[in-house]
Amino acid sequence: MKTAITEMFGIQHPIIQGGMHYVGFAEMAAAVSNAGGLGIITGLTQKTPQDLANEIARCKDMTDKPFGVNITILPTLTPPDYPGIVKAVIDGGVKVVETAGRNPVDLLGPLKDAGIKVIHKCTSVRHSLKAQEIGCDAVSVDGFECGGHPGEDDIPNFILLPRAADELEIPFVSSGGMADGRSLVASLAMGAQGMNMGTRFIATKEAPVHDNVKAAIVAASELDTRLVMRPLRNTERVMTNAAVERLLEKEKRLGDDIKFEDIIEEVAGVYPSIMMEGEMDKGAWSCGMVAGLINDVPTCQELIDRIINEAEDILAKMNAMARDKVPA
Repeated sequence: MKTAITEMFGIQHPIIQGGMHYVGFAEMAAAVSNAGGLGIITGLTQKTPQDLANEIARCKDMTDKPFGVNITILPTLTPPDYPGIVKAVIDGGVKVVETAGRNPVDLLGPLKDAGIKVIHKCTSVRHSLKAQEIGCDAVSVDGFECGGHPGEDDIPNFILLPRAADELEIPFVSSGGMADGRSLVASLAMGAQGMNMGTRFIATKEAPVHDNVKAAIVAASELDTRLVMRPLRNTERVMTNAAVERLLEKEKRLGDDIKFEDIIEEVAGVYPSIMMEGEMDKGAWSCGMVAGLINDVPTCQELIDRIINEAEDILAKMNAMARDKVPA
């Protein structure tokens, strides 16, 4: 299936694995890329630029297909070594970078000079247009359904994707709520050139996370995520658990007086314990509403093949329906 995204990134299928904290290791990225999609290493999961360089090298040992690196730009007083991260990406010969968080304009110069394609994750049309204006090659349009940070506008993909198609000139992919061939066909119908999946890729055999995490996703319904940190305007969609419900109780009790320090126990530094050790009540971890559509733990190859086969079957049936339509 060829689209502007497959041509831009040199991949077989228009399916991208989004950057995910303590999920986007070399094993995950290589498995997706070997299956014909675009795997993504999560840059900030690596503690130093040298660690990232080593992870890129590990991924190259596992695949000869294109893969990317996610660089999330955080609002923090002590920012990561972004110049060092960018240098590791360039020196490692990576050809695609997924940026997220704040405006990536300060990173674009060296990345573009190195011939790297940049896709920026956006939760609104206005942010997508800004990404286009500053020179991003593509955008990943994140609907309200997504795991992680959905922004503050609460616009679902059935509205957001067609609006993006109306406004953008650069290619974009859908993100948030994507799981199967139906997701891909619907995304294409609404103007996207492919789709980005996060939560769905966590529930795969190659995902380097504890089996408890995969089991929690498979067991969950579409009703089992929560929105936290809304009073701080840093909304995150997470899987519910004891820590999340405790966090929400604090938000309700403290109201507008709440500070990040009040919830730090539930949100800071919890990912290693959850993803690596399977301590599912340790804290809040990003998960999309799409968990309600996830019922198994296939290999990445099985998953991507299934998505493409289902999408092609749907498109064939739609074409047959169109041919068989009797004029009024």
